[in-house]
Amino acid sequence: MPFLGIGLHILVAIFFAIHAVRSRQQMYWLLILFSFPLLGSVVYFFAVFLPNSRLEHGARKAVASAAKALDPTRELRAAREAFDFTPTAQNQMRLAAALLEAGQAQEASNVYEACLQGAFANDLDIRLGAARAKLASGQGADAIAHLDFIRRSDRNFRPEQASVLLAQAYAAAGRNEEARGEFESAVERFGSFEARAEYAIWAANMGERQLADRLRNELQSTMNHWNKHTHSMNLPLVRRLEAAFAKL
Repeated sequence: MPFLGIGLHILVAIFFAIHAVRSRQQMYWLLILFSFPLLGSVVYFFAVFLPNSRLEHGARKAVASAAKALDPTRELRAAREAFDFTPTAQNQMRLAAALLEAGQAQEASNVYEACLQGAFANDLDIRLGAARAKLASGQGADAIAHLDFIRRSDRNFRPEQASVLLAQAYAAAGRNEEARGEFESAVERFGSFEARAEYAIWAANMGERQLADRLRNELQSTMNHWNKHTHSMNLPLVRRLEAAFAKL
């Protein structure tokens, strides 16, 4: 039995080592994983694997949606109060995120730009938030600049989200062939419902009926297997999809 336990630890460490290599993590993770198979695997799971997994993303999305439905302005009120009381960089970042989620994109954009001054100029989470805010406020070119910065810094930083956002930013800036290429890349690399849905919305808005219909059929095939909870969690995106096709 002890032999089996040691073997299992090593197998888990090998699994995470393969993930580290494929996702181009820092090579010191290999040293940690093979020097301390059990502890290293636990640390890698929570520090790298889980934050980048769809499971963790879905859980965060579900919790956030439930909280927002109960009190839509609670987080924004709390973020403003926290920043007014203690105007730290962390509270400023929280306020920017809350403004964006509340639909106040221009103010969120201004706060994100303030966050990027000084010590946090290279923070990729802030850059991603700033890109989202710029896109939501109709500033596609500025969103592209932030997303290009992220890719130059770390191509493996939230790659699916960054790819879809970049495609949308290209579209907002009128660079439609680049938008098409980035959407196709996102669908090919990740194959997620979100990537396909955003591509379908773009195709419908561009009047590309054949492409839009093909993507909608693929999406419908996926939705046919959803349970009630999954459908509820994706309802805002589905409604945007339906609105885009209603105009086609």
